[in-house]
Amino acid sequence: MKILVTGCAGFIGHSVTKSLINKKNLVIGVDNLNSYYSKKLKVDRLKDIEKLNNKKKYFKFYKLDLENFKKLEKIFLNYKFDTVIHLAAQAGVRYSILNPRAYLKSNVVGFFNILELCKNFKIKHLIYASTSSVYGENSTPFSEKTNSDKPLQFYSATKKSNEIMAYAYSNLYKFKTTGLRFFTVYGPWGRPDMAYFKFAKLILEKKKITIHNKGNHKRDLTYIEDVSKIIKKIVFTKKNYKKINGNINSTIFNIGNSKPIKLKEIINFLENSLKLKARKKFISKQPGEMLNTLSDSRKLKREFKIKINTSFQSGLEKFITWFMNYYNYRK
Repeated sequence: MKILVTGCAGFIGHSVTKSLINKKNLVIGVDNLNSYYSKKLKVDRLKDIEKLNNKKKYFKFYKLDLENFKKLEKIFLNYKFDTVIHLAAQAGVRYSILNPRAYLKSNVVGFFNILELCKNFKIKHLIYASTSSVYGENSTPFSEKTNSDKPLQFYSATKKSNEIMAYAYSNLYKFKTTGLRFFTVYGPWGRPDMAYFKFAKLILEKKKITIHNKGNHKRDLTYIEDVSKIIKKIVFTKKNYKKINGNINSTIFNIGNSKPIKLKEIINFLENSLKLKARKKFISKQPGEMLNTLSDSRKLKREFKIKINTSFQSGLEKFITWFMNYYNYRK
């Protein structure tokens, strides 16, 4: 199978690419290596993929902006993909308030280009990243049927637009699309802009951590290896979905652990594991921030007979082990 993975140097893309290489698939990776967070970390993820690829020879990387339709088209022309896994995006809830245009270019124009090329080259299956942020201020738990028309920030609005665009293209051009609403993915090789990552760094450097809402808001933490296993399962499952408004080719799944953890519990765990007390600064809830997330993942379990069950203690311990080693900290 020939598979395109966009955002292959990103957190989820790195894990998914390695998982697919192990299955002896030809994976073509695309990433623009932007500077939203450490380029070094992204390059090191690529090096980690290449360590595996040196033995397998199933991976090739292209540095590319998805807004560049012509260059992206050449890649589609060269490889005749069976499946596209679209994980590239301008990430970050708060940054979308500061720089919304970056989200328009990457998340809307870039996604449109992917859809057009999937149509033109008759791709069988497009799997793409959405976000739990589309649920806004709805009451938890969030199911795929929960209203998601009132996002709290532009990042979420762009991801909701992706879902609508994918449905329309799937309906018109009859290729399968699967949207994945990720709930706070964490673990080794994670994103430095995520709270657990920032807190670990600041605690070790004995700097103050900023805590919103007295640490009482909850997050449904989803371990990275659980996520990559699910995506691999979706890639290799050959069946249509149940009919949605007449369309059997398009659906959306929540990808979450369904066991929300308070932020202050995460901080306590990091303190105990690092054997250091955090210096804390408490502030009010930030604009665009969701207080609680909780995934109703029953649809995913019914469809694929798969469980997301890594405990946050186990997952965070694995993250800390990687973090201490990668940044040369001594525990």
